[in-house]
Amino acid sequence: MSNNITMVEKYPQNKKSSVAIRPYFDQAVSNMGLEKYGLSLFDGAFYEEQVACLEINGIKRYVTGLNEFAPEVNNLDSEEAAAKIKQIRMVVAELEKQLAANVLDVKDEQFWNKVKLLRPDNDDFWNRIKVVCGNEPVFLEPDKDPYDLLKLYIIEAGGFSIVAKSFEHARKMPTPPKFYLDKLENTVSTKTEVKKLRNKALSELQKLFDKNTNKLFYVAKIVDINSTQYKKSTPNDVVYDNMDKYINGETVDTNKKKTAERFLEVALLDMETLKIRALIKDGTYHKVIAVRGDGFIYHMESGTMLGKTPSDVAEYLKNPLNEQILVDIQTKVEKTWNR
Repeated sequence: MSNNITMVEKYPQNKKSSVAIRPYFDQAVSNMGLEKYGLSLFDGAFYEEQVACLEINGIKRYVTGLNEFAPEVNNLDSEEAAAKIKQIRMVVAELEKQLAANVLDVKDEQFWNKVKLLRPDNDDFWNRIKVVCGNEPVFLEPDKDPYDLLKLYIIEAGGFSIVAKSFEHARKMPTPPKFYLDKLENTVSTKTEVKKLRNKALSELQKLFDKNTNKLFYVAKIVDINSTQYKKSTPNDVVYDNMDKYINGETVDTNKKKTAERFLEVALLDMETLKIRALIKDGTYHKVIAVRGDGFIYHMESGTMLGKTPSDVAEYLKNPLNEQILVDIQTKVEKTWNR
């Protein structure tokens, strides 16, 4: 199986299709500087890859999405497997008719014995199926071109390692792929999801700035990794600007979905919880509380064990019986906030 970068001339594509293979890039992941320009490859370069082939106990299996004997089909429950097998046979029969003038009956018990081209072990056929991708989108017309239909099934089955089966799937992969399958409606929906989250977080930020700057102060303390920069004297405009950058992924955490979700999650907490969590965070920085060798968090002055995690500590400090320790932590931490 080849997976090479080659230099070629650009070739024309039918841009009316709503299905395409597009370059995928993540600005947070270094790619020789190309990510800054929304590129996966240098101009004029492309990737070429043959369909993946797995060999177990000497038996080859091409990852095509059109093999009813594949493990992903066998592992389905009986009803789902029957529906999947019927779908596979219908597609294989149609492709056999178009590519080999071979008419098949999907109900025939000898169906696969009569298949000429798309047999799972037909090296001569599957070795010729490949995908070629570059910075320009590769438009597919599965309803018109039988080879495009084949590629569509292969991509959705994971048969090309360089092409993720969707934009959403590409975002979740531990190693970002070079390309992804873009079905316009699905991709737009995924991208819009992030925009909606971001806009909702920005709206909440504006509400806090307009009506509750005290709460905004505590939210900033919790979400910003550099929480100690915020004092009671810090201008509200500075806090607002920093939180705007945080939500838009312009700080340490560049994942806009995660930052928007995190801001909303914290902004919806009640004031008591917010203040205690802010006290814990800055109290740890200023050594008012600290983790000892046993892995537990202690109030340093009294030596009282507060819990294993910040959440444990928060629950401990909310208990009226522990008010004296809370007051001590609050007094010492707020001195740093009032400087």
